[in-house]
Amino acid sequence: MTTAQTPLSTFELLESEVRSYCRGWPVVFDHARGSQLWSEDGRRYLDFFAGAGSLNYGHNNPVLKRALLSYLERDGVTHGLDMATTAKRDFLESFQKIVLGPRQLPYKVMFPGPTGTNAVEAALKLARKVKGRESVVSFTNAFHGMSLGSLAVTGNAFKRAGAGIPLVHGTPMPFDDYLDGQVPDFLWFERLLEDSGSGLNHPAAVIVETVQGEGGINVARPEWLRALSALCARHDMLLIVDDIQMGCGRTGAFFSFEEAGITPDIVTVSKSISGYGLPMALTLFRPELDLWEPGEHNGTFRGNNPAFVTGTAALHTYWADGELELRTARLGEQVEQRLLALCAEHQGTACRGRGLVWGIEFDDPARAAAICSRAFERGLLLETSGPEGQVVKLLPPLTVREAELEEGLDILDRAVLATP
Repeated sequence: MTTAQTPLSTFELLESEVRSYCRGWPVVFDHARGSQLWSEDGRRYLDFFAGAGSLNYGHNNPVLKRALLSYLERDGVTHGLDMATTAKRDFLESFQKIVLGPRQLPYKVMFPGPTGTNAVEAALKLARKVKGRESVVSFTNAFHGMSLGSLAVTGNAFKRAGAGIPLVHGTPMPFDDYLDGQVPDFLWFERLLEDSGSGLNHPAAVIVETVQGEGGINVARPEWLRALSALCARHDMLLIVDDIQMGCGRTGAFFSFEEAGITPDIVTVSKSISGYGLPMALTLFRPELDLWEPGEHNGTFRGNNPAFVTGTAALHTYWADGELELRTARLGEQVEQRLLALCAEHQGTACRGRGLVWGIEFDDPARAAAICSRAFERGLLLETSGPEGQVVKLLPPLTVREAELEEGLDILDRAVLATP
């Protein structure tokens, strides 16, 4: 007797149980363009997930694809460790001219490895090296990556438990509004810093997300971020902003901290910095912090030249003027109005976000999961966020067409209505 094969049989048989996203979207995807994916049986899906923020410019963006194909056709260097290449030079010069220079950001650029957690690990190592201290302060519900250093400054208990060993040298503090406004900002933190009996080792750095994407779309106020920056300066701590998911225009400006008017000491960038979904990460820092010895932090894939090519094309296409930033702000207002109306009609809900990252929080996490499932059945990819998965997260490409955005929001409305 022959057992019938399902489309997912190969994955269920051969791939580890650790796989996750495919469980919520149990189809086999075949091709994608812009804000849309198609399964191998030809069904179309709107993508409000965007590779967890790695596809800010959509799937197979034609301008970026053209640059990549041209580079590969001429046998451009694909793998080069940290060797000097024309692709790297073009990216560095473009990044300086288009992003850093106009914003008067003085940063040196480090390529720490291909992923966001590589950028965070490099930032933590550098901060400890510069200050000669071990402790790093993070915030409640933070998410900074899955390697051990990044996990030590991550809040999620489930993720932390996967380490299998004690996670040390990290201390959590309350994120903005964590205590519902009942305690003045940073009262506890500063009291611990000033009290020699508090038991808090003097931190080398503080690491923060301006919007906690995995933590539940928790948005830090600009004044809270400014107060944090001032606190770090007063107490000789470096400020690290993790802009891995919220950078590259997700909140409007290229860097999510620009609205607050602060200049972090160290910034981590990944996900959409390549523009095409290719692995790439940056650790940016003030020049006076560049105390690395040659090869002191390295990695085989820290020079992804195809990613340099598509990243350079993305900078010239989308960041040479302010059009994308203005468009993101306008579409963000459109999403906000729709979500406010939705929450007004449904008890036990609340919405929050910035730019084109938004979340709807539900009192019942099971309801949030069911809504994502019903949205998928109707052709929309959404994920949940937050420590209990209680937030439905919207993360469409920045290049999403207005008609697609409205279509996705309509599907969300129907999914919520169908899930009491």
